[in-house]
Amino acid sequence: MAGKALVIGAGPAGLMAAEMLATAGLQVILAEAKPTVGRKFLMAGKSGLNLTKDEAFEVFVAAYAEAAADLRPMLAAFGPQQVQDWARDLGQDVFTGTSGRVFPKGMKTSPLLRAWMARLAGLGVELRTRWQWQGWDGSAAVFATSDGRQDVQADVTVLALGGASWARLGSDGAWVAHLDAGAVAPFQPANMGFVVKWSQHMHRHFGSPVKNVVLRAGDARVKGEFVVSSQGVEGGGVYAVSRAMREGAPLFVDLLPDMRKDDIRRRLERPKGKDSLSNYLRKALKLPPVKIALLMELGRPLPDDLALILKNLPIAHAGPRPMDQAISTAGGVRFGALDEGLMLCARPGVFVAGEMMDWEAPTGGYLINGCLASGRWAGTHAARFVGASSAELDIYTKKKT
Repeated sequence: MAGKALVIGAGPAGLMAAEMLATAGLQVILAEAKPTVGRKFLMAGKSGLNLTKDEAFEVFVAAYAEAAADLRPMLAAFGPQQVQDWARDLGQDVFTGTSGRVFPKGMKTSPLLRAWMARLAGLGVELRTRWQWQGWDGSAAVFATSDGRQDVQADVTVLALGGASWARLGSDGAWVAHLDAGAVAPFQPANMGFVVKWSQHMHRHFGSPVKNVVLRAGDARVKGEFVVSSQGVEGGGVYAVSRAMREGAPLFVDLLPDMRKDDIRRRLERPKGKDSLSNYLRKALKLPPVKIALLMELGRPLPDDLALILKNLPIAHAGPRPMDQAISTAGGVRFGALDEGLMLCARPGVFVAGEMMDWEAPTGGYLINGCLASGRWAGTHAARFVGASSAELDIYTKKKT
């Protein structure tokens, strides 16, 4: 054996780091605070596990914004094609949807996670659940467990403790207390919903999807859909522009993106007759009830030229939903506090991966791919740090991105 490795956190980044370390011949202990592994990973697959996005590499990398330069080598080594190869190697066939999003054919996380855990067990990875990391005592990692305090002395450690959203699933950000404050950027919600204080008029529409719209906030613009909820607005379209909204840009929605203003005006030339305004708009423009409700809620006083407001409806909001309800978080360990292998400069032998790091990306496969790629990168470099053989580590990186 090349030595002992400790991985703290059993989400996708931690599992991938453990796989790399065990493949390199290290004895690996995988510590997880929760009773089971991959809880947020499983939640991500509740409506279909979006593993990655099949698109041109430069377009893919650009989605990571200012973190793109730091993540580029990791994504080049384990990008969309490599993720698909990895899933197939676990016996999980994948398919690409019309938007380029890649899913397992079964859509769910659990079959892939079971196959992955079986692989790790076959590699000799020792799983320790209900182990809550408490920081260090000298060079030993300290854990609170059901059997009392446990100290682990390892030759190399990978921290993959997640961000600060969905605390009940394990990502509570409590690890910040165990690192140098200057190494960590403050957390902010990412890919989150926003609070809208609806009138009683909107209650009947809670849970309704608003389909085929264009959402715009600052320079961010996306065609898609969102959901009206009791707390405000959420869903893929909102998440795609949520960063701009978080930074202060107002939100506008085009309710009829496939119609020009002049086309709308021509359709509204027909006499209204005895129809209510809602019925008139439904008949003339084929507007569904939820879009009409949004217009009445947010567009008043309605202008004489309804085309203007239908193409540019402002959605006033009261800020992001609480950070713990966000899909992911921005902030975390700064890249400047890490070397090129993701090792903490202030603590040699300790590496960081996944959402612990200060990066954010939109939903659509970028988040999970980023976690997998950084976990693989950290695990590979951690193995090399202790002189472990890396002959087996390039099984996917040999494939062309």
